[in-house]
Amino acid sequence: MRVALVGCGRWGRHILRDLVALGCEVIVVARSAVSRDRAIAGGAAAIVDDVAHLERIEGIVVATPTNTHAAVLAQVLEFGLPVFVEKPLTDDPAAAQALAEQAGGRLFVMEKWRYHPGIEAMAEMARSREHGRVRMIHTRRDSWGQSHDDVDAVWIMLPHDLSIVREIAGFLPDAVAAVGTRGSGQNATLTGLLGPEPACVVEVSSLSPVRERRVLVEYEDAVALLDDAYATTLRVVRKGSGEEILVPLRSDMPLLLELTAFLDHLRGGPGPRSSAEEGVETVERIARLREMAGF
Repeated sequence: MRVALVGCGRWGRHILRDLVALGCEVIVVARSAVSRDRAIAGGAAAIVDDVAHLERIEGIVVATPTNTHAAVLAQVLEFGLPVFVEKPLTDDPAAAQALAEQAGGRLFVMEKWRYHPGIEAMAEMARSREHGRVRMIHTRRDSWGQSHDDVDAVWIMLPHDLSIVREIAGFLPDAVAAVGTRGSGQNATLTGLLGPEPACVVEVSSLSPVRERRVLVEYEDAVALLDDAYATTLRVVRKGSGEEILVPLRSDMPLLLELTAFLDHLRGGPGPRSSAEEGVETVERIARLREMAGF
């Protein structure tokens, strides 16, 4: 299967690695010398310097900087092929809506946390009501500094947590309130509240000396905790008795799983989990939370 990868930066090289591992012939669009070197090292079948030079491809993956997504997507959608773009869809709600309308169901957003085994387990508990209804979701994503210079840390980090909320709750609740601070460069902190039901608290920061990835879900009868992105078990504590259950998690890597879903779609299967319409909703929520926080 011939797939185009537009962009081969720090994250794009991992996408290239997994596409090659999945047996794809990957044509990389790369303009800088650094990106071209990464494409060569990653096993690209060919490298071109412009989207216009792509030929005989079956699908397109976009991994360019966030502030270029709107322009790049408008161009690649002209091929009439399925497109998978790294989150967020854009950093502008109006542009995101226009792209979704242009795509006509062919555009999907890469939200790897929806494929995380721990999040999938929490979502299944919510759907089955094994522990009752979801009452609250609390996510925390902290680190020191960020490597993106096109948009601030909120645009990079918060899409992950909103995708987690969507996967577990089955939808994205409304933005209720937010507070935040800006640091130097593109560093930022934001705590947002979504609701009313389930109540959701999402915390992101690139100004924390402690790196943390944490998701806590309160159901009616139990609490589930994923305390690390690479955790091998999900902790479930029953209310009342305090009994703790450790649920084993698969070791599958989320990026590989979401790319597999996209390739299955190219072969005629269903689309990946995050549609362009959902991507628009995520961009709208982030923009609203930023406004509430005074950004």
